[in-house]
Amino acid sequence: MRHKYDKVLFTHKAEGSLPQLIIAENENLQSKFIVQKVLELREQGLPLDDIVVLFRSSFLSFDLEIELMKSNIPFVKYGGFKFIETAHVKDMIAYLRVLENPRDAVAWNRILLLLEGVGPRTAEKVIDDILQHRAPLPSEPSAHTFWHEYHSYPDRVKELFEVLKPLVYDRYPPGEKVARLITYYHPMFKDKYDDYPKRKKDLEMFEQISARYKDISTFLADITLEPPNESIVDITSPGSENEHLVLSTIHSAKGLEWHSVFVIYALDGRFPSFHAVGNVDEMEEERRLMYVACTRAKENLFITYPINIYDRETGMVLSKPSRFLEGLDEKLLEPWVIDEE
Repeated sequence: MRHKYDKVLFTHKAEGSLPQLIIAENENLQSKFIVQKVLELREQGLPLDDIVVLFRSSFLSFDLEIELMKSNIPFVKYGGFKFIETAHVKDMIAYLRVLENPRDAVAWNRILLLLEGVGPRTAEKVIDDILQHRAPLPSEPSAHTFWHEYHSYPDRVKELFEVLKPLVYDRYPPGEKVARLITYYHPMFKDKYDDYPKRKKDLEMFEQISARYKDISTFLADITLEPPNESIVDITSPGSENEHLVLSTIHSAKGLEWHSVFVIYALDGRFPSFHAVGNVDEMEEERRLMYVACTRAKENLFITYPINIYDRETGMVLSKPSRFLEGLDEKLLEPWVIDEE
């Protein structure tokens, strides 16, 4: 470390479980492991409020949020927006909704107003035209005709139709459809958000998650589930009926402690990030964050990382644990590997 301060650390606790290092075959298995472990802890009598999932950056929890909603586990998130609350993710969902149902007036209104030169009046005219012509669902025989009819729409709207038209049909898997939509959306995205480089990671995660699905309808059903507001059904709550699992960036967790702590995505290239490598000060900050994350646990500590994660920015496949875990005595961490089997 650049500046080292001598510390004398001690504990009054005589015994307990070793911290666990969980190596997941992919990101979704990491999420499913956490969901399963949270349910086990809760069945053992631990309130959700005393469990936290920590991450370096907000977008790293997106896959987990979907699995938590599917499992009806209520959660709160600190240090960033929930996956479906971000404006740019809502934009992408609107594109997909229109592909699934051309009669979705709300989704049409959102994506039309993204277009330069298209205001509320023009958007209303286009939507009225669509609804009056009883726009067919993509699966209906007349769908092909609908996507070729532009009437007197502005050029930007015609361009939008040209992008959407080939994506209505099933010859493209969801990941490919989302990738094409992101390419089309990107110029508007850059103009709309000053912090677009940061938000870009959210869209990459959105595409990565969509690639796991076989069809758009199932993907939309999962990501637009309403997060539960009450405790998990069929499991007796040991605490308040309004308890929630805590998801938090590490920055937002400073000074707090929980009974059980999950530190996710402890993957080199994500934690520390590639941007920090090569900068001494930033690497020291990343190391301090890892220290903060691991010392939030009073009883149980689970450090997890997925492997075979493709990083589009560098063109590399990330598979190594965080360098901050290197050199630790094997007696300090209990390793586990989880895969599809």
